[in-house]
Parts: sequence; structure tokens; C-alpha cells
Amino acid sequence: MSCMDAENSRALAARIKDWGRELGFSAVRIAGVHLPDAEPRLAAWLQAGYHGEMDYMAGHGAKRARPDELLPGTRAIIVARMDYQPNAADAETNLGDGLRAYISRYALGRDYHKLLRSRLQNLAERMASEIGPSGHRVFVDSAPVMEVALATEAGLGWRGKHTLLLTRNAGSWFFLGEIFTDLPLPPDEPVTDHCGTCRACLDTCPTGAITEPYRLDARRCISYLTIELKGTIPEDLRPAIGNRIYGCDDCQLCCPWNRNAPQTKEKDFAPRHHLDTATLVELFSWPKSVFAERLAGSAIHRIGHERWLRNIAVALGNAPTTPEIIAALESRRDDESEMVREHVRWALARHGVT
Repeated sequence: MSCMDAENSRALAARIKDWGRELGFSAVRIAGVHLPDAEPRLAAWLQAGYHGEMDYMAGHGAKRARPDELLPGTRAIIVARMDYQPNAADAETNLGDGLRAYISRYALGRDYHKLLRSRLQNLAERMASEIGPSGHRVFVDSAPVMEVALATEAGLGWRGKHTLLLTRNAGSWFFLGEIFTDLPLPPDEPVTDHCGTCRACLDTCPTGAITEPYRLDARRCISYLTIELKGTIPEDLRPAIGNRIYGCDDCQLCCPWNRNAPQTKEKDFAPRHHLDTATLVELFSWPKSVFAERLAGSAIHRIGHERWLRNIAVALGNAPTTPEIIAALESRRDDESEMVREHVRWALARHGVT
């Protein structure tokens, strides 16, 4: 494939984008292997300690910003976008009801990793069937890939001030996946930044995790605290978590570019087990067996039952004081996990119960 001329290379890139759309991707673009701004930005972020316990973020060092070193022989990266905004109960209404549990929109349905990986692999196989074998590897959060930097270089959108990728027609409610390939595909042109003077995401973040435009301190981010953090949630941050028990969407919900973002057409991303309307008391009552059964195939499953209970205990501590809330917390005062017990004691104290 190395001898492919420019005209054939452009034609192949156009066909790959068409095949991607046929497979259900909302958009497909192509990035080169050079990410000029990514390496110093990553180094500064790691130096500041903003990655918290996510040691894997530093584990591969500069390889994250050098795709051709991560997978030698890579000449282009095919970046695909798949919309995930589900047809679910209104997010703002849910956040405003202290008795309900709020779960990030992306996690209401089935885990996206398998679906995206399967679709990307189908795209790679379609390419092979049409043009012959080539070296490639599919990535969906499975390796140290700087997907926002790649998507920005590919012209899928621009990095928003909340650090997520933004597009004019789909906001930020989408997943990204990549195919690293040794095909000499021409890169697409990046698009310009359209955040302007807007500060909505910075001003809305409940914990002030967006320390400045384009810079996120993960240690304060509710998504990090409820998903990535394995131990005790810092007490000073617990009140700001509110009823968010898995992830946080506040910086996306307030973003003007998300006002007209489309809903997904993928049935797998539809809410399961009424997770978009469930109450905190209901979810706190799930034993480990029910958690495992109902959340099998969900992104939530990977945090485990203990952290699930930890997160809900915090939300119950932030909930209005009712006999049902107190009874739910009392039911796990003697939980087998010391971490759960500690968060339950904190929550009960918030309601004046010692």
C-alpha cells in the first residue's frame, strides 16, 4: 500500500468514511500521526498531579502523544464518532430531585466498549475485503490513546474548555474509537475552536474541577471520584456530589453546543432497569447478586458493589431527611465493608443521626 498515489489515497479515504456511516458511525475522519501540542500538555498535566490515582495515564509516558511509537508502522488514524445521548428521563429534573439517583447519560445502557470495538473491527474487515490486508489495530479506551487530540487533528471537532471534544452539530454526547493503520491515508483538516468567551462549564462544575479553560483536575472531578477512585471519597467534596452516584454530566448539560445534539439511534444505549428514574433507596437496597445480575454488560459493573454502595451512601447523605432515607442508611450501618460503613456514618451524621 505504500506506493498508493495521492488520488487513490483520497478516494480510499472517502470510501472508508462511507463504510463507517453505513456501520452506524455518525462521522468518520482521518488524523495523521503527529500531535504537536499533545505531548507538552500531557506532561504539564501529569506534573501537576491532576491524574490522581490513574497511574496508567503516566505509564506509557510520551507514547500517548506518539501514535507511530505506540503502534510502529502507523501512518494514519481513522477516528470514528458514535452518538450516545439516550431517550431518557430529563437529566435536569433528575438532578433536581434529591431522592433520585443520577447516573451519567453514557452509562444508562449497555457498555459501549464492545459495541464500538465490534463496529470498528467490522470497518477494518470491510477495508480488508475491498483493498486487501493491511496492518491495523482497533482502540476503544483499551490503550494509551489520546483520543480527543486525535479527533481534533482529524477535524471531528475541537477541544472544549471542559477538555471534551465538541462539534457544532452534536455537542459532546458521543463516543470515540480509532483504527491505527499503515495505509497512507490523507489527514483531514482540523476545525476552529468555537467556545469563544463562554465559561458555562467552568462556572457550573460542582467541585471546581475545571481549574482553567482546557485544564481539568481529575482529583476533584465527580466522574473520577465516583468511578476511578478506589478508596474513600474526600469529605470536603462529598456535599458537592449531590445525588450523582456514577459520573457527572454537568459540564455537558450546560454547554450551548449540546442544546440541539441528536439522540442516539443505538438501542443498546437506551436506559436499562429504569436507571434514569430510580431512587437512591431502591438502588441502595440491591444486594451484590442483584447488582451483578442487573448491571452485567454495563459500564457501571466495573466499579463493583462496594463502590456502588459508597457512592449511594454519599448521595443519601445529601438527600432530604426522610424516614425512608434514614432507614436505608441504618440498614447498612454494619455493612461488611469498612469503607461503606464509614460513608454511611458520615451520611447519617448529615441527617443528625449518630
